Amino acid sequence: MSERNTSFPQISLAAARVNAKLTQKEFAEKCGVSESTVIAWETGRRFPNVNMLGKIESAVGMSLNYIRF
Repeated sequence: MSERNTSFPQISLAAARVNAKLTQKEFAEKCGVSESTVIAWETGRRFPNVNMLGKIESAVGMSLNYIRF
């Protein structure tokens, strides 16, 4: 029996933000964080906490299943 591939093709958070036509500043405002926090997320120096995930999804208009952190 073969295993079913259930993985989703993923893009980076930065690519999702650009795809949503948002600058880092605009994205930060939509999420209620500083621009430096967004930069840290996009470079992998920090990760958003669980409470931020819904805001990120709403801001980029994409399910987190498709975003790589």
